[in-house]
Amino acid sequence: MRWPLPHIPYPPAKAGFWSPVTSTLNWCEEDYYVTVYSAEVVNAVTNLLFMWLGIRGLISCRRNQHDQIFSVALCGYLVVGTGSFLFHSTLKYPMQLVDELSMIYTTCLMAYALFSYRRPTGVRLVLAIALAGMAVFITLYYHYLQDPVFHQNAYALLTTVVVLRSMHTMEVTLRPRWRHSREEDRLDRQKKGLPVPSKERQHYENVRDKKILKTMWFMVVYGLSMFLGGFLIWNLDNQFCPQIRRWRHSVGLPWGIFLEGHGWWHVMTGIGAYLYIIWGIWLRHCLNKKQDDYHLHWARFWHIPEVIRITPTAQNGAARAKKSS
Repeated sequence: MRWPLPHIPYPPAKAGFWSPVTSTLNWCEEDYYVTVYSAEVVNAVTNLLFMWLGIRGLISCRRNQHDQIFSVALCGYLVVGTGSFLFHSTLKYPMQLVDELSMIYTTCLMAYALFSYRRPTGVRLVLAIALAGMAVFITLYYHYLQDPVFHQNAYALLTTVVVLRSMHTMEVTLRPRWRHSREEDRLDRQKKGLPVPSKERQHYENVRDKKILKTMWFMVVYGLSMFLGGFLIWNLDNQFCPQIRRWRHSVGLPWGIFLEGHGWWHVMTGIGAYLYIIWGIWLRHCLNKKQDDYHLHWARFWHIPEVIRITPTAQNGAARAKKSS
């Protein structure tokens, strides 16, 4: 059946400016069918989302005075998008390494941010050396094997460890019953001359932290859904590539762009990874007991969230409004 909507027939795949292909991977998007200067146009252009979000995040980190480790992580996120753009534009092996290994390095940075928090200097140094050594090992071993499955498994394992640990830290930090189980009771604190929060203050903190926790869990589920959904589409793209290519040629351009599964993987994982970094920033402020100094600005789930520092003027206004109510 002929596609009823106006369309442009797909141009044939051909050799391009960067030929020959030297990467160990070549995706379902046909090579150089739009321009001789970009091997996979959709797979390349969808990485602009990484670049935009990376720059946006860096500006936000500086403006809101977030911990420096997250600026470094966002630089890694930006490198992932840039490397992937260059890889899909050229299909050259060195660009493939930049794309894939920067994912490992950025995840290692997030692991350091998580596991080094409030650790002694010696522990932080050992952790840094261990993570750097692991990153070097993965780099060398992957270059030796040149097997993408090894990289994918290493990245999945690292990401799983970091996310699960972050979930645990979030729960024991913000869930009132877990927090209370770790704190000394009020009488012991009084005997030791430690400050004791009033019942009203404790109630306020419990309500506040439960609300934060609810939003954080929504962010976690949303981010994981984006990751897993993108992974599913990417695998379908790999498994049924011949059929999908026939569909794309049937519907023509621009409609065939929406059948580029690897491009959807970039969009969905770009959003999911950015949500994780924002989650990490917000969780760090909660660990520092600065929930009243920062808040998450996220009007709708399809908007891009941002952790914003509350100015003293805004804090005083909120306090007056609460008192008057």
